[in-house]
Amino acid sequence: MVGRLLLFSYIFVVASATVKLRELYAWNVLDWNYPDPFAKQRDIDSGALNPKNALPVGIERWRNKLFVSVPRWFPGIPATLNYIDMDAPYDPSPKLTPYPSFRENELGNCDEGLTTVYRIKADKCDRLWVLDVGTYGYDPNVTNLCPYALNVYDLHTNRRLRRYVFRNEDIVSTTFIANIALDEGNSCDDTFAYFSDELGYGLIAYSWEQNKSWRFSHSFFFPDPLVGDFNIAGLNFQWGSEGIFGISASPRGPDGYRTLYFSPLSSYTEFAVSTRILRDESKVEGSYHDFKVVGSRGPNTHTTSKVMDETGVQLYNLIDQNAVGCWNTNLPLKPQNTAIADKDDVGLIFPCDVKIDLDRNVWVISDRMAVFLESELDYSDINFRIYVANFDSLVQGTVCEPDPSQAITQFKNPTFDNSLSIYDANLASVTPQTFTGVSPAFRSLPTYVNNAQQKFTYQFPNQPAQSYVFSTPKPLLSSNRPWWFANNNYSPYK
Repeated sequence: MVGRLLLFSYIFVVASATVKLRELYAWNVLDWNYPDPFAKQRDIDSGALNPKNALPVGIERWRNKLFVSVPRWFPGIPATLNYIDMDAPYDPSPKLTPYPSFRENELGNCDEGLTTVYRIKADKCDRLWVLDVGTYGYDPNVTNLCPYALNVYDLHTNRRLRRYVFRNEDIVSTTFIANIALDEGNSCDDTFAYFSDELGYGLIAYSWEQNKSWRFSHSFFFPDPLVGDFNIAGLNFQWGSEGIFGISASPRGPDGYRTLYFSPLSSYTEFAVSTRILRDESKVEGSYHDFKVVGSRGPNTHTTSKVMDETGVQLYNLIDQNAVGCWNTNLPLKPQNTAIADKDDVGLIFPCDVKIDLDRNVWVISDRMAVFLESELDYSDINFRIYVANFDSLVQGTVCEPDPSQAITQFKNPTFDNSLSIYDANLASVTPQTFTGVSPAFRSLPTYVNNAQQKFTYQFPNQPAQSYVFSTPKPLLSSNRPWWFANNNYSPYK
């Protein structure tokens, strides 16, 4: 408890370029807690630990644990699901502790371990919902070691309660599941989880009580072909194939159901559907008109992560603008009804994930992902940051600020503007340093790889040794020059 008090007192005094968000942790490069130095050296020698290949992408807070996910895009990631102990003495650059353990993060151990985790979500029943996508590496060198599997942990005992492998009917050849949203009912059993299939263009619903999943398809899950051009941190690239990505569930409305809001990554448009539809497997067919167009956030509003407070205010990352945006769902969705909650052109380069905990604290992790994938990180500089802010303070003074006279229980079902096109013609034209080719986020990761390659061999449990070819890991830069001066020697795969 003392550590936690010291930690949160630090939040209010640490200097940050953001106005409302406060930098809590920052890293040049990630590292892990090992039981002893010999175990760590063993992993370094074997290649099982290579910190410069690690990029944090997901965040979630439960009590004294702050969870951080690190996908296995490159070799040398000893654990894909980790946490920071917030009761420990404060460290501005803490090492990550594997969750639940190193053994249960064993690469390729499909039944008992986690191979690659992106987003995670804790619920009010003190369960942690974790999706293992089962992949290793990135395109064009992705290997599917394990099936897509949902893992749910008891956060009090750190034991896995359930592992559920998605049905063959839920998965298509291009499936990449990017996000999780929870729909909690009147009991712990009455919980549904929704998963966005970014590259398979689908939405998967899962019922805890039925222990069963089903898949929805819709044209609203596809990318907008007019807004596939991205400009982030001085880099111009195209992620044109990115479909449904960010999803968030509203508070329950007067009808007892929530609204699931969603948008493709390559889109400025927000869509929605009632969970009354998603909870009913029989609605998989014939529910086309139950999915609605909500409105447009306006130009340069690509987003990968969104979350909604109990007041009905949605927060989302704005990867084009190095910012966190907001929208009060009691207002029609149009640019003038959205706002920048906070912005930092250095610290918030690619704000990858946004979460709200049960104490209504907002957590944001930034990781310079576009630079990591499309250029080079300077590991003598700070590359990864975690910020925190009180929710009310973050939206105070913006058009998103909730009406204090409106009780949380008065959340109303949204209205939809079905006259809107899914396309937004108000496109900004920005052409900084240009790369050619298509570089999708997360699974179909960059088509740019270093010309030199190395081969790594891993022995998986009960399997013969297999070799996988990866691009040579980016070296630690010894220069103090900013990352944008780094020479680029990348060439596209044909």
